Amino acid sequence: MGTHRVTTFVAAPPERVFAAWTDLDRFPEWIGGVTRVTDRVGSTDQAGSRYTVWFGRMASPTEIHEVERPWHIRTRFGNAILKGESDVRFASEGQGTRIHQEFVTRGFIAGIFGRLFAMGSYRGSFRGELETFRKLVERDVLGPG
Repeated sequence: MGTHRVTTFVAAPPERVFAAWTDLDRFPEWIGGVTRVTDRVGSTDQAGSRYTVWFGRMASPTEIHEVERPWHIRTRFGNAILKGESDVRFASEGQGTRIHQEFVTRGFIAGIFGRLFAMGSYRGSFRGELETFRKLVERDVLGPG
């Protein structure tokens, strides 16, 4: 089991950031390798809701364990490569939102891949995805340029 933490500041209010974070249709725009999201049961505003995130042909069933809009969401996810929990907190900070994300991986293989995804800031890394998300939200809020 490994624990990995990333944080960033987004120049947008928490409600806007949370809404973008929980918009399943936008996952392919910022989560590396995501091709689609299927099998949606419930709302991303409710604990117990489920969906499946696809990375090509590899499925990652996901369940929302805790949610408090627009401040917190905790999910459990898993596939053969990466499984565990994501705990994300959104804190109002000045004119924007500070995102604190913690990944806790489960299992030996997931621990290895979690460590790889935690290193650096390349597109598919935890930090790279968070920075891509930040840019996406800020572009939506501020407009092009």
